[in-house]
Amino acid sequence: MKRLLLPPALFALAALAACSVLPPRESPNVYLLPAAAAAPQAGAAPLPWQLRVDTPQADRMLDGSRIAVVPEPGRITVYKGARWNAPAPRLLRDRLIDSLRAGGRLAGVSGDSDGLYTEYRLESQLRAFQSEYRDGRPVAVVRLDAILVDAARNRAVATRSFAAEQAAEGTAVPQVVAAFGRACDALAAQVGAWAIDAGARDRQTTAAPH
Repeated sequence: MKRLLLPPALFALAALAACSVLPPRESPNVYLLPAAAAAPQAGAAPLPWQLRVDTPQADRMLDGSRIAVVPEPGRITVYKGARWNAPAPRLLRDRLIDSLRAGGRLAGVSGDSDGLYTEYRLESQLRAFQSEYRDGRPVAVVRLDAILVDAARNRAVATRSFAAEQAAEGTAVPQVVAAFGRACDALAAQVGAWAIDAGARDRQTTAAPH
């Protein structure tokens, strides 16, 4: 049986026609975490110690740049065609750093990528960074388990769990992203105040005569 061979020009046209039936690949919408709300400035002189904020640890579902959503209890997925501009743990780390710096209560605040010496470091585990549907309405949920560590002694000073939730104004992804910004602001304020107070108490304790 003879095989039918197409001339090169016809073969190219046939290949082009086959490719044209494939749906075009859509580029995902990339979202920035909304800018932090202005934090009140400290009136007193900064405390004479520095804090390093490490990037939170997270499981595989929360460790990437996809925007996670829980449409119903017991099921987690992601918003189609939408991504953060960076992995969620890094977004939260940067928000914590920005909040602490804006507050002005410490002599210095850095991240784990800066390689600077600090008296304390903030380690954490990101437990939730997702939108959860409740009564048909998405709520941005951020949960963090934090540990304040004395860097010189590699000693845990204090531990605490934090959570912040903000309802979105609608179901559209930009509205959900805006709710994430507010939730991260609230969480950063809680974590920052706790870390500063815990560090200050620890320094008073270690400086006291025994």
